[in-house]
Amino acid sequence: MDVSTIARIVRQSEQTVRNWLQRYQVEGSEALSDEPRSGAPRKVTAAYREQVVNVVRQRPRSLQQPFSTWTLRRLVDYMAQQTGVRVSPDTVRLLLLEADIVLSRPQHKVSSPDPEYAVKKRRLSRSEIG
Repeated sequence: MDVSTIARIVRQSEQTVRNWLQRYQVEGSEALSDEPRSGAPRKVTAAYREQVVNVVRQRPRSLQQPFSTWTLRRLVDYMAQQTGVRVSPDTVRLLLLEADIVLSRPQHKVSSPDPEYAVKKRRLSRSEIG
């Protein structure tokens, strides 16, 4: 195939195709792989992944936290304090998902030590309906 045909197929300019062909002729097929790209290094390391999974498997109060359940935001904040690395809640959610862990929203249940609580609650709900 000629350069213009290849350029149309791969949707690149003819000059780009010529550059790739020249690299191939000089260096062989190894020259066709992508080279490392610049950019910021990844924040999430294997050690961070392991630590976040270990932390979420512990009760927050055992880690001297002022709450009894983990939320993504609380976990992100705790990990930022411990590691100095702040990532998004969605990143933490995905890391936990890889470890087959899903945080559900905390369920709040209203209760009372009052022995007549159930009776009073029923009365209250009936008065709201009627």
